[in-house]
Amino acid sequence: MEKTLGLHILADLYGVDFDKLDHVEDVRELLEGAVKYAGLSKLSSHFHQFYPHGATGVILLEESHISIHTWPEHGYAAIDVYTCGGKEKTFKAMEYILKVLKPKRVDEKVAERGVVPVNDETATNIEKIELETV
Repeated sequence: MEKTLGLHILADLYGVDFDKLDHVEDVRELLEGAVKYAGLSKLSSHFHQFYPHGATGVILLEESHISIHTWPEHGYAAIDVYTCGGKEKTFKAMEYILKVLKPKRVDEKVAERGVVPVNDETATNIEKIELETV
């Protein structure tokens, strides 16, 4: 038996309205909204405005991260949502992003990360390791 430690969604969004992707304030609001909507826990964030167009940003989460990089002149955004501790929050964050950006096309890859054995006596449980005093 196995379990998955995290879920990673990589999405290419096409046909997004230029104005939704061009300004760093809008990109920040988008990711902050996705974090809140999905019930994720923000640790820190960093955003940057490109000139003449586009923005990029990342929010570090207790659960991992969420990021975006935009090319508004092409109506394109690259989205990365990776969380651990439950798949539903990952999907909820992506759902929010898609609702706000309304892309005409989405190419999405979903990867289960950290597939580890469960109920296997040979598996090491990190929490049960006792360290020797030096």
